Amino acid sequence: MPNYLTSPPRTARLARWIGSCAAFAFVLALAVRGGIAHAAPTQGHTWANPVDIDYRYNFEQMNLGISYRTGADPAVVRYKHAYYLFLTLADGYWRSTDLVHWRFVKPDRWPFDSEVAPATLVAGGKLFLMQAAMGPRPLLYSTDPAHGHWKFWTRRLPPVPGAVSEGSPVGPGQLPPGPWDPGLFLDRDGKTYLYWDSSNIYPLYGAELDLRLDDTAAGEGKRLHFVTKPQPLLHADPEQHGWERFGRDHSDASIAPYIEGAWMNRHAGRYYLQYAAPGTEYNVYATGVYVGDGPLGPFHYAPYNPVGYKPGGFATGAGHGSTFRDAHGNYWNTGTSWIGLNWKFERRIDLFPAGFDADGQMWIDTRFGDFPHRMPDHPLRPGESTFTGWMLLSYRKHAFASSAMPGHPASDAFDENPRTFWLAASTAPGQTLTVDLGGPRTVHAIQVDFADYKSGRYGDAPDIYTRFQLQGSLDGKHWSMLADLSRSTRDRPNAYMEIDPAARVRYIRYVHGHVGAHHLAIAGLRVFGNEDGPPPAAPKLVSATRMADRRDATIAWNPVPGAVGYNVRWGIAPNRLYETYQRFADHPTRLELTSLNKTVTYYVAVEAFDERGVSVLSRVIRL
Repeated sequence: MPNYLTSPPRTARLARWIGSCAAFAFVLALAVRGGIAHAAPTQGHTWANPVDIDYRYNFEQMNLGISYRTGADPAVVRYKHAYYLFLTLADGYWRSTDLVHWRFVKPDRWPFDSEVAPATLVAGGKLFLMQAAMGPRPLLYSTDPAHGHWKFWTRRLPPVPGAVSEGSPVGPGQLPPGPWDPGLFLDRDGKTYLYWDSSNIYPLYGAELDLRLDDTAAGEGKRLHFVTKPQPLLHADPEQHGWERFGRDHSDASIAPYIEGAWMNRHAGRYYLQYAAPGTEYNVYATGVYVGDGPLGPFHYAPYNPVGYKPGGFATGAGHGSTFRDAHGNYWNTGTSWIGLNWKFERRIDLFPAGFDADGQMWIDTRFGDFPHRMPDHPLRPGESTFTGWMLLSYRKHAFASSAMPGHPASDAFDENPRTFWLAASTAPGQTLTVDLGGPRTVHAIQVDFADYKSGRYGDAPDIYTRFQLQGSLDGKHWSMLADLSRSTRDRPNAYMEIDPAARVRYIRYVHGHVGAHHLAIAGLRVFGNEDGPPPAAPKLVSATRMADRRDATIAWNPVPGAVGYNVRWGIAPNRLYETYQRFADHPTRLELTSLNKTVTYYVAVEAFDERGVSVLSRVIRL
């Protein structure tokens, strides 16, 4: 983990030291016995979703008194040996050199009052940025994004040919206003393409766009135009594609699905047009892909869709993101994770390994997608996993707190549900939340996921930052320091800390210092590591039955004693079970699977996991 005590803070947050340091240090000195020195967060190279960045408090629902942090629609691009992350509704962006440690950058020019669905492009030695929003929709570029320096390439994008004005009725042959949810793509021949739309009525469109990269003059007066007429590229088809149906677990047939978030990659001479469906406000928000031989198609629906899907677990949702390569040539995919506690569009972002099989099948690995993964420092071998093998040790464990408000007990921080949370009676330094792991465990990492309960914050402010300490004990009496964020200068809604060296403890205690919200609420104190012993036995897959509606299937298996949970895995071949639905053991060992493509044959299996590890797969059944 990074040492955030020395990381450059946001300029607006330089005053964060004031007030809380002395009181917090005094309380912690009393809390830790034996004068053990404070341990700084370690400089590890693992991460866990949701990605640990300082998500901005949203201002959209201020008139309703609804306050929440959010981040969505991530666009990641590699430029000059660093990675840049842009989000919806952010007052800047983030920079990283390793995809693990991210530093916020405040730009010197940011005309996007409500930046939505940013699009990025590296072309002509420049980093371009545009957004989906009404108004001029300026296109910016930078040759020094590390220091936040930007210029206008153009102050206005070209009108979409044939598009109607906002609020006007749509007539025959007319396009909707836009471009919404844009995606930019530079092909190897130097031609630039724009893809766009976000609608449950219209398709995704694409057209060649003239960026005039050979023009080296100042960008302020550049005039852009479409080289080709915009054309529809793909439509939603929920009658054939079960995963495109709207609602939680695809259960709401009354609303047509949204398709949005276009992103294009070229791999081995083929073009992969990615899109998100059916809606960002549900657990099944996913990424699909159409494949073609050219940047404008024609495109063909991939039978293995959805390619990125994560409906179960703590962080659910994997749609509307970006696919990119790292410095070692490995592919990664970002996505949007759904919380929906305060507002249906309360979201976070996640990061998954991705890639292509030899025959061109695209895959995104979301298995154990919110457990710790290790960032590789080399090209990954075929089949090589980034999963650390550190298991969840805190699920449904006995917990207690220094205080709790009615309806929000300490146990709510250990149910793997981001919409339930422990709520302390006070935000004063010294509040504690403690979990008994049930016996000595080897702890490798801890994630603290804060919830927003009547937070009363909108936008950024100097006092929005997170401070706490994590302590460990074998007997509940003598405590050692595991991680110290008592001098942190940034907000960490999903604070992830790798414990290096690993700690042998039974109890984990959170000791509060400061949050910028009006209440202290924690949705997850998630502890990862291992219990001694062999992994669990493989579950017995009892049945896998396709229903009369072939978009649906029922999967049933026998419970495994001591299992924490199960992964139902399926795919289009026995050795390509790329899709995963994670279920915990206190749920029925039966899954109604509703995301299948009607005409595709599948194979399905189940694996069990506990605190020791993961079982081998059950038998594989053709579905």
